[in-house]
Amino acid sequence: MKTIQLKDILAISGKGGLFRFIAQARNGIVVESLEDQKRHVAPATARVNSLEDIAIFTVDEEVPLADIFFMIHEKSDGKETLSHKAAVEELKSQFKELVPEYDEDRVYVSDIKKVFQWYNQLHQHELLEVIDKEEETEEEQKEKAAEKTEKTEKTEEKPAKKEDSAK
Repeated sequence: MKTIQLKDILAISGKGGLFRFIAQARNGIVVESLEDQKRHVAPATARVNSLEDIAIFTVDEEVPLADIFFMIHEKSDGKETLSHKAAVEELKSQFKELVPEYDEDRVYVSDIKKVFQWYNQLHQHELLEVIDKEEETEEEQKEKAAEKTEKTEKTEEKPAKKEDSAK
């Protein structure tokens, strides 16, 4: 199954648009606006959400935002889609075509507008990279295995040092 890569793309509550994660700062995180490429520090108190972690409620489950973006990408043949400023009924009908079983009680019009706005913004900045989910999970598994190996090696080294100091 294919999806859209959303790594390091953030939404910050109270600030319009999307941001790219740059670095960890002492008092928050350094982000770069996709619109004007200006960098600033988002304080630790700001509500920052990674687009990777956002999902849309359906009747049965939650669908990751990356999968919704892939559906839009497929339907629009890789071009921009409906503007977030379109009529509410048009936005709802378009979204219903993409995700027929979305939970209409928990997914608000403002959420639908954000989905279309964010998709178009990512498209404008050529950040809609299509990837295979299987490849991504294989890479994640390799990374996790490497981290476990490092941790195991470190913990094995510590007792050895204690034994040496006991002698």
